[in-house]
Amino acid sequence: MDAIIRVHRLDGKEFVVNADLIETVESTPDTVLSLVSGRKLVVAESVDEVIERVVAFNRSRALPARLEPPAPSPAGRAGAVVTRERDAGRS
Repeated sequence: MDAIIRVHRLDGKEFVVNADLIETVESTPDTVLSLVSGRKLVVAESVDEVIERVVAFNRSRALPARLEPPAPSPAGRAGAVVTRERDAGRS
């Protein structure tokens, strides 16, 4: 999934930006997003609002990874070794 955030042009029209492509955000006094491609976008949101949206999106994107169950432990292999050692001792 792309890192899409919603922002507004100065005329109020909404559009979306891939937050992963934002290189800098500056206030000149309008908020200008400079993308890695060199393109510049002027948005109605403040610098702080853009930062909050990017951070919120990144947190939401990272959340599912934290909720995944842990990978099974390799206890089965260690158990097999212990069983073999016990079996070897009985001979």
